[in-house]
Amino acid sequence: MTNTPPVTLDDVRDAAARIKGVAHRTPVLRSRTIDALVGAEVFLKCENFQRIGAFKFRGAYNAASRLAPEQVGKGIAAYSSGNHAQAVALAARELGTTAVILMPEDTPRSKMDATAGYSAEIVTYDRYTGDRVAIGEALAADRGLALIPPYEHPHVIAGQGTAALELLEEVSDLDALVTPVGGGGLIAGSSTAAKGLSSGIRVIGVEPEGGDDTKRSLEAGRRVSIPVPRTIADGLAADIPGELTFSINRRLVDEIALVTDDQIREAMRLAFERLKIVIEPSGAAPLAALLSGRITPVPPRIGVIVSGGNIDTRRFAELSA
Repeated sequence: MTNTPPVTLDDVRDAAARIKGVAHRTPVLRSRTIDALVGAEVFLKCENFQRIGAFKFRGAYNAASRLAPEQVGKGIAAYSSGNHAQAVALAARELGTTAVILMPEDTPRSKMDATAGYSAEIVTYDRYTGDRVAIGEALAADRGLALIPPYEHPHVIAGQGTAALELLEEVSDLDALVTPVGGGGLIAGSSTAAKGLSSGIRVIGVEPEGGDDTKRSLEAGRRVSIPVPRTIADGLAADIPGELTFSINRRLVDEIALVTDDQIREAMRLAFERLKIVIEPSGAAPLAALLSGRITPVPPRIGVIVSGGNIDTRRFAELSA
């Protein structure tokens, strides 16, 4: 038996070195208006400026680049509602190989088109009736492909943690770090980096009200399954936390806040009007929690991972109207 955690701060630092020069070091933005509305200093780590428009490229490239050359030559597979799909497709292209991506048939068209734009082959399924893990594993096995899951992989988790590592290197003395929570990979990597650098920092995850599987699971002390969520935050529509991510998050995450779709819409509008940036619903969830008072007490200095900005103009107009 061993008490060694599956992902460590050293793993995150190693991932940072591996993705350096391939992934972008994204900006940290401030807004006096947001500070005043929240009642704290808020530092937004803007992964909407990352390659493929989301943090997912960090973990995908970290994992893909570690595959044996013979496996890279055979190709890579993934399953994803959008951002991980694009990330693996781009990572495969960067490594000179091919990608096959399993995507829900109701994935936003902009994300599906972008994935295809990186030369990936797309296979679709019905997210409400199909088991994407089983389908994805079968697809990869049939074709002899290396499967890179969206969060249940230590190299993926370590790669995602590099966003928080960069933020904490740039902004010192944060009292809290807030991230969105889907399958749990981003917050697992982020909490590993954050707690490794500052044991007293408060790590807070944010889920949509209709997709509170991680909150329920942390409260129960075990993984809890819920019906597939229906929310505008499609990247957070997980029905059960990952086994690996939950083993990390139950140790390191302090709390989970919930937000409504309307609160997410308001956060998207405010970010566009005040910061002049476009954030997809999943990426706006942490800001929504702060603006709506869902996080109490309010920490004085708060880091926020804005996870992505992959949304087309029509959808953005519909949601922010």
